[in-house]
Amino acid sequence: MTLSVPLLPDSPSLPQLFHRAPAGRSAPAPRTGLGALLIGITLLLGACATVSPDTSVPGQSSADAPETSRPRAALRHQTPVIPNGPLSDITTANTSLPAVVTLAAPTDLWDRIRRGLSMPDLDNDLVRDRVQWYATRPDYITRMTERSARYLFHIVEEIERRNLPMELALLPFIESAFNPQAVSSARAAGMWQFMPATGESFDLKQNIFRDDRRDVLASTRAALDYLQQLHARFGDWHLALAAYNWGQGNVSRAITRNQREGLPTGYTDLTMPMETRMYVPKLQAVENIIANPQAFRAQLPLIGNHPFFDTVTLDRDMDVAVIARLSEVSEKDFRALNPSLKHPVVMAAGTPNILLPWDNAAIFERNLKTHAGPLASWTAWLVPTTMTVAQAAERAGMSESELRSVNSIPPRMLVRAGSSLLVPRSGRHDSDVPIQLADNGQLNLQAEVILRRTVVRARKGENVARLAGRYGVSPVSVAGWNKLAVNSALKPGQSVVLMLPRSAATAIAAPAATPRASATKAPATAARKAPPPTKKAAAARTTGKQAARTTAKPATKRAAQANSTRNDTRVAATKPARKP
Repeated sequence: MTLSVPLLPDSPSLPQLFHRAPAGRSAPAPRTGLGALLIGITLLLGACATVSPDTSVPGQSSADAPETSRPRAALRHQTPVIPNGPLSDITTANTSLPAVVTLAAPTDLWDRIRRGLSMPDLDNDLVRDRVQWYATRPDYITRMTERSARYLFHIVEEIERRNLPMELALLPFIESAFNPQAVSSARAAGMWQFMPATGESFDLKQNIFRDDRRDVLASTRAALDYLQQLHARFGDWHLALAAYNWGQGNVSRAITRNQREGLPTGYTDLTMPMETRMYVPKLQAVENIIANPQAFRAQLPLIGNHPFFDTVTLDRDMDVAVIARLSEVSEKDFRALNPSLKHPVVMAAGTPNILLPWDNAAIFERNLKTHAGPLASWTAWLVPTTMTVAQAAERAGMSESELRSVNSIPPRMLVRAGSSLLVPRSGRHDSDVPIQLADNGQLNLQAEVILRRTVVRARKGENVARLAGRYGVSPVSVAGWNKLAVNSALKPGQSVVLMLPRSAATAIAAPAATPRASATKAPATAARKAPPPTKKAAAARTTGKQAARTTAKPATKRAAQANSTRNDTRVAATKPARKP
C-alpha cells in the first residue's frame, strides 16, 4: 500500500527540489520553512511505503519466484469486449431435452440381474434346445432358484463391484445348480466346481478340517479372479467361459490349430468336446429364461434385493452345535451357509469368519456375551508315531469306533506319524488349534499288515543280520523274536522264528509242500521207469494182439452185412412198388 501526502499549493514540486540552478544564478529561497518540512515528510513516507518485503525463497532466482500479482495485473490491463451491432430481441424457443432416466431401485434381485446383462447373446439351435430342456422342467428350475436365494445377493454384489457382466452370476446354475456340496466325477467341488489343483492355485485350502472350494466367500472370490484372468488372456467372454470349463491350455491349442488352418477362432468355430460345446448355450438358455420368465411360463421365487447373511468373526474355537444354539438356527441351516466345514468344530485360526442369517447374526453376538459354558469340546491332535487306530483311540481317550467315525478312517488302516486327528478336549489336549495345524492338517494312512509266525532255516555262514536281510525284516526284530543278539552267528539248518506278512509267509511255506507232492508221484514214475519185458512176455503179448484182431474180423464182417441189409431196406422203402 502506497501512502501519499498532497503538497501544499505553495510548496515546490519534486523537480524543483532536486533541480540545481544554473551557475551564476541563485536558486529562489523557499517561501516558508513549513513547506520544506512537509515535503521531506512526504518523501520519507513515500519511500517507506513503496518498498515491498522480499518474499523470495532463498536459493530461488527472481525468474523462478512465483508472481501472485501477475494475474490481477493482466486482468486490469485487458481490453473489454464490446459487442458490435444492435442486440437481438429476447424471444421464446422450443427446446428438445433427453428424457429423464428413472433411477428407481430394482424391485428384486432378478430385476437387478436383468439390468446388468451385457454379454453378447448366442443364438443357435443348441441354445434353443437347452431352453426347451429347462422350460419343460419347472420343478428343477424351482429347486435351483430357491437354493440360490442364500448366495445370489453376495455374488451380484461382487460382480457389480468388479464391473463384470451379470451373466457370471448365473454360472453356478450351470456348474452345480447352486449346490455347494456338489462333487463331480472328476473331483471338482463346490458351487463353482473347482478342481483340486486349480483351487490350490487360487489359495483355496483343502485339508482334513475344511475345503475352501465349498466356501461361499472364498470360492466366489477365486472364481471371479479366475474368470477375469481368462478374459484378459482371450479377450472374449465366450472363450473365457470355454476355458473355465475345458481348461485354458486346451482352448489355446484349439485356437492355434484354427489359426494354422486359416479358420476363424470364435467360440462356435473351435473344435471342442460336447460338454464345452454345450456350456455357453446352457448359460444363454438360463439367461433367456430369467430375462423373460413369462415367455417360458417359468415361476421364479421372490429374492429380495438385500443381503441374506452377515459375517461374524470368531476369536475362539467353537462347536457347530454351540454356534447354532447361540444364533438360534438349526445345524442344517448353519452348514448350508458354511459348507466348507468338515467337522463338528470351527477352528478360529483357520476359519475366523462364519456366515449367519442376517437377523441371527445379531442374536448370536448378543447371546455370546452372556454365554458361560465351554465353547468347544473338540481339538486337533498331531500323531507322534505310526500306530493303529486302536492305539490312537486309547491315547485320545475315546473308543475306536468313535475315532474312526469322526475322522473318517476306513478299516484295516494304520495312522501314520504327522497325521492330524480330531479328538475330544481333555487335560492333555485342551487348547485352540494353532493356525499351522488348522491350515495344513492332513490325515495320512497306510495299509495295516497282518503278520504271521513263520519258521525258517538258516543257511551256512549266516548270522542274524544276513538272515533278516534275506527276508526284508529288521535284524533287531529278528533278534528280539528269537532272544538272540543282533550279531549272533547261526548254525546251518538252525530254526529261526520270523513275523512276516501273510503273503510272504505263504510264499515261504509253499516250497515245503513240493516234497510231499513228488512223493505221491513216485509210484507212477517208478512204473514208467520199469525194466523192459522179457522175450516170453513179448511173444505172449504179440500172440494176444493177433488173436484179438482175428476175433474182431468176423464181428466186423457181420456188422458190415447188417448195415448193408438196413441200407437196402431203407432204399426199398423209399422207392415206389412196381405193378405186376
